[in-house]
Amino acid sequence: MLKRLQEIIKSRQAEGYIDVVVLVLCAVMVLALAIRILPVFVAKQQLDTFATELVREAEVTGRVGSETDRRSAVLREKTGLDPNISWSMSGRIQLNEEVTVTLTLRRDIGLFGGFGSFPVTLQAQATGKSEVYWK
Repeated sequence: MLKRLQEIIKSRQAEGYIDVVVLVLCAVMVLALAIRILPVFVAKQQLDTFATELVREAEVTGRVGSETDRRSAVLREKTGLDPNISWSMSGRIQLNEEVTVTLTLRRDIGLFGGFGSFPVTLQAQATGKSEVYWK
């Protein structure tokens, strides 16, 4: 019996199991990291669309004001994002004048909540020209 136990200890058949466990652990960590980072890419895409739609509203209405505020409220509800919005100008925008909107949003990337987490600032910018002639 003691001789059989010594043979089992000397054999290296268990090394494969350890390699598989380490490989599975690494794969799970990569998957967890992807699950935490992918929503940030989705938020960036939504932020770009948010900026484009806001500047389009300013182009069509020819002003930055109540119309763009209403549109931003609709977009916030629709996307679930609450970015800081800054305009290059406010009020009426004359025909062919450029207007720029800049949106900023902070998101945290990390695996375990507060541990190993760091903030990332997402920024989207869109520029357009007014299509309204104000007399």
